[in-house]
Amino acid sequence: MSKIVKLKKGFDLKLVGKAPMELIQVTAANTFAIKPTDFPGIQRPKVLVNEGDTVKAGTPILLDKAMDQVIYAAPVSGEVVEIKRGEKRKLLEIKILADSSVTYENAGALDLGQDRASLAGKLAASGVWPAIIQRPFGIVANPADSPKAIFVSGFDTHPLAPEVSFLLQGEERYFQAGIDALAKLTPGKVHVNVDGGKQVPAIFSGIKNAQVNQFSGPHPAGNVGTQIHHLDPINKGDIVWTVSPQGVVQIGKFVLEGIYDASKIIALTGSEMNQKGYVKTYTGANVATFLGGVAQPETLRIISGNVLTGEKIEKDGYLGFYHNQVTVIPEGKYEEFLGWLKPSASKLSFHKAIGMFSFLKSGEFKVDTNTHGEERPFVVSGVFEKVMPMDILPTYLFKAIVTEDFDEMEELGLYEVIEEDVALCEFVDPSKNELQELVRHGIELLMYN
Repeated sequence: MSKIVKLKKGFDLKLVGKAPMELIQVTAANTFAIKPTDFPGIQRPKVLVNEGDTVKAGTPILLDKAMDQVIYAAPVSGEVVEIKRGEKRKLLEIKILADSSVTYENAGALDLGQDRASLAGKLAASGVWPAIIQRPFGIVANPADSPKAIFVSGFDTHPLAPEVSFLLQGEERYFQAGIDALAKLTPGKVHVNVDGGKQVPAIFSGIKNAQVNQFSGPHPAGNVGTQIHHLDPINKGDIVWTVSPQGVVQIGKFVLEGIYDASKIIALTGSEMNQKGYVKTYTGANVATFLGGVAQPETLRIISGNVLTGEKIEKDGYLGFYHNQVTVIPEGKYEEFLGWLKPSASKLSFHKAIGMFSFLKSGEFKVDTNTHGEERPFVVSGVFEKVMPMDILPTYLFKAIVTEDFDEMEELGLYEVIEEDVALCEFVDPSKNELQELVRHGIELLMYN
């Protein structure tokens, strides 16, 4: 039975630079990259191609020796031009120079009537499987596991986030096929969660083999972790899976057509983005052509993703596997007279003491990367509890991770959160701690000990 959940805790970051709802034409990217760093939990990556090899979209190029039934595939066809490594030969990127038109490996349409193990095996070998993420820990799911439920968040409340319904326009058939496949992989329910404050998009309203739930409230209402907590919380020993709406479409295309189609629509956002809008590209695209010659890139922060959870990249960097927007904002490398004591209505802040009159301003804020303070020991202020709509104690959870207290980490809710679930806590933290990194550290402690 569908559920309606209304959240009060949270905070919406209303920023300048949202993309208008229109597709724009930009020069197509000619290089693409798969980055193992996009996939938390990869332990022993093995490259399956060499420089100079020719690949098709869907050709296996990478796997994790610890879970070798799951392959990571080329998003486009072309030539492997570089296998980039860092210190101690750590694999950083596999770059592909794309063909002018994409050709695909074709495995043929899937029969959803086959047994679960066969279906999971074929999806794992197709290139679409990395779109399926396991909770707890936020890692690529193991095809051998049977999750108690699967969750899809049909809206995004992150700052400047694209409209999911616009990203999926024309993909209704594939989305339904993806849901049908996911329903075969769990003995429980597939939950598709939509924005209760808006009219339900057509792509979700008539969906079959899934329970459609409505969530309303400020960010992080669109976070799948928040939704899981209110629908079917994760306890020790539980496994659930999450899939992005675009990941569902990719699964559906493989089911119906037998190809790994990594094409996606992404949003170009941020106050310093020259040309804002939506563009069609492929996973792992080089972002240089999207920036439109932004002025003085050394003074700008280019982000694959959003300002809360995205990854800082260079002007010739690559779009993250799970990202569907590129954001450009000013860098904040400057000192400010009087700092947070200076009265201002132009600073976005959850705290009225910082940017004293910001609460009087309506509309959108232009932000930069200045933290307006330095890192210091934890201050117990109760502010985390005001922005986290989960029944956990974040301050004590963070302290348990710092002290590496395994029992406390488990009891205080670490199984329920990953980085994006505490990103808002990091934004409002008066102590300026790197809470997303801290949570990943805690997750790795539980995973590997």
